[in-house]
Amino acid sequence: MNQTRLGYLYGLGAYLLWGFFPIYFKLLRPAGPVEILAHRVVWSVAFVALLLAALRNYGFLRALLHRPRTLAGIVVAAALIAVNWGTYIYGVNSDRVVETALGYFINPLVSVLLGVFVLRERLRPAQWAALGVGALAVAVLTVDYGRPPWLALTLAVSFAGYGLVKKRLGLPAAEGLFVESAVLALPALAYLGWLVHRGDSTFGHGSAGHTALLVLAGAATAIPLLLFAGAANRLPLSAVGMLQYLAPILQLGCGVLIFHEPMPPARLAGFALVWLALIVFTVDALRQAGQSRAEARAAGAPRPPVPAEAGGQRTS
Repeated sequence: MNQTRLGYLYGLGAYLLWGFFPIYFKLLRPAGPVEILAHRVVWSVAFVALLLAALRNYGFLRALLHRPRTLAGIVVAAALIAVNWGTYIYGVNSDRVVETALGYFINPLVSVLLGVFVLRERLRPAQWAALGVGALAVAVLTVDYGRPPWLALTLAVSFAGYGLVKKRLGLPAAEGLFVESAVLALPALAYLGWLVHRGDSTFGHGSAGHTALLVLAGAATAIPLLLFAGAANRLPLSAVGMLQYLAPILQLGCGVLIFHEPMPPARLAGFALVWLALIVFTVDALRQAGQSRAEARAAGAPRPPVPAEAGGQRTS
């Protein structure tokens, strides 16, 4: 199969799975958000450990022990992804799926802001315009909710920060997820043990299907991440950027169409402003990517032959 086509299949698989996550996490009730998060961490470690064992790929652990700055970065990444996962699970199971979708719509704009303030990147006028429209959208949604959309903002900031740290670390997907989950595994196991001691654990006390779904949280976490890595390695960044909007669109659909969460006119107007900001941002990114490719082709093209008159010498 063509590698580009395979990349699109991997990307679609990843974002389809992420898009239908609200349905999966709803099925994990009556487990609370922190218990679900703890199981997600523990079973992620187990799943990825088995995968790495099958691939005989444990050598990277020895190398990490001699890179303390990388280990510190992994701890920061683990903390950020724990906040993101926990907030998302809480949002889904408190009937705020629409707001969680908003967080992932806003995420690209927050990533741009981090590029300005952390990486000292300079923005093009269209990017500033997109950020301005995005800020207006947050203001409209604040009026609609009667409060700032804290849950959406927490998701956007935590995931954008996680992406920034991961970009600097440069670890492969499976290895990175394993180490990040391993960092969180001890507190997760301690929390699950505390729940068992109190008699509040739902693991093994509900139906067999519920217990199986908790165990499968590890695979549900790792598989879309590995599919995403496969897509990122085969597709241009602009294509991956377009695909990323599929997940929040599906999450929004789950919230409104399946779970019947309200979407009053003011909230819809706020979402429309977010979508306008993303359209401006995406069109500008695609235009810039096209210019970069054209410049790269021009730089790599052979120089045309110099006419005899221009060169000051005739050959005939």
